[in-house]
Amino acid sequence: NQNSMKNLSRRSFMKTASASAAGLVFIPNLLSCSPNNRLNVAVIGVGGRGQACWSQVPVESIVAMCDVDDRMSAKGFEACPNAKKYKDFRLMFDEMANDIDAVIIATPDHTHFPAAMAAMELGKHVFVEKPLAHNIWQLRTLKKAAKHYGVVSQMGNQGHTTNGIRLVKEWYEAGVLGEVREVIAWQGKIDFEKDGYFGKPTSFPPQTHKIPEGLDWNLWQGPVAERPFNKLYAPRTWRGFYDYGNGKLGDWCCHTLDAPFWALDLGLPHTVDAMITDPVPDHSFVAEESLVTWQFAARGSKAPVTMKWYEGFEKPAVRPEWGVDELPGSGMIMIGDKKTLITGGRPNDARLLVPEEEMKEFLKNPPAQTIPRVEEEKPVQEWLEAIRNETLPGSNFDYSASLMEMAQVGVLAQRFGRRLDYDAENMKVTNRPELDHYIKEPVREGWGYGENLW
Repeated sequence: NQNSMKNLSRRSFMKTASASAAGLVFIPNLLSCSPNNRLNVAVIGVGGRGQACWSQVPVESIVAMCDVDDRMSAKGFEACPNAKKYKDFRLMFDEMANDIDAVIIATPDHTHFPAAMAAMELGKHVFVEKPLAHNIWQLRTLKKAAKHYGVVSQMGNQGHTTNGIRLVKEWYEAGVLGEVREVIAWQGKIDFEKDGYFGKPTSFPPQTHKIPEGLDWNLWQGPVAERPFNKLYAPRTWRGFYDYGNGKLGDWCCHTLDAPFWALDLGLPHTVDAMITDPVPDHSFVAEESLVTWQFAARGSKAPVTMKWYEGFEKPAVRPEWGVDELPGSGMIMIGDKKTLITGGRPNDARLLVPEEEMKEFLKNPPAQTIPRVEEEKPVQEWLEAIRNETLPGSNFDYSASLMEMAQVGVLAQRFGRRLDYDAENMKVTNRPELDHYIKEPVREGWGYGENLW
């Protein structure tokens, strides 16, 4: 029951706190946790992105699976017949805490945080699908918790495992681009009819529909204020509703903006502005067109940076010096005073905006590869190897929470169509104090986690 789960969490907390007080880093002894030196993995969120994640794990290592929707979990439950099956992850941890070493979380955005915190409080390593959490306070708390409980953490942005993103950082640090003061990124229009991940209701608030058989609607909502069911919420097209998702910016920034954030060491912005053309009156749903602009201060010898995100508009105008006739449907450009670099919507393929022959000559003697490579597009594998080696993967929470906080400030500006002056040290929007409500959102009773870390 829930009380015994809390007692387990408290015992784990006391063990960790004692280790911290002694100046030690607490990492569970993995080889003593599982027979045959095998990691025992639990999965929360079995269908969709969850399947893409757990399919990277040997079936015999998956000891528990949890999903609130029978429609989404059926194939996974069939593929892993020996795993114990649950709908409530709190009950799973209550019954199986001693049998689990690591947890994959691939639920909708609004339930990432409580699932990850419940796991970390029990000393479990965590892999959380992008975009990690639903608000800024949750991101900060996940970063604190990963260190406090001494677990190996990872956010599932596949692009951070690629050779392409490493090339962006290595080329920039080798001085190929020169000083970078401007970054431009863009995504195409959201096709609400055919996209598959975004659906727009015909009215606000959305109509009430019958809850499908096999879906526990109460558990699906988790920490969010209860509301009537609509078929666009579950199972797939929740991303455009700000109660549950973070729009296309929240969904894609960890791919498209990962390279400039990492390479330029951007940190957090001091100002974010957004222009939107069709706001939903109650700000509950993503706008179809928006332009978000972040302003980053100088970082040591690095120049201040302006970064723009075009969503739903026409693509940015092609500049003559880029030497291209047309930009791809989505992408990112880092503009340096020596060279300019472009990637697609993911950072996998990076190239300089120079004539083809010049690019060929550049690649004959490129800058040295200074960043270790990992298996591309396999963030779960990187995480599992890090657990075994007692190291940290590239998109661990210390990194990925900051990447997503940068994005979350942009999502807030995009949601309300306003300029925001952001005090990162205090997690405050100084010119819009009413937005504090969205920096740390209220939660329903029984879903409060992480308060003990503050």
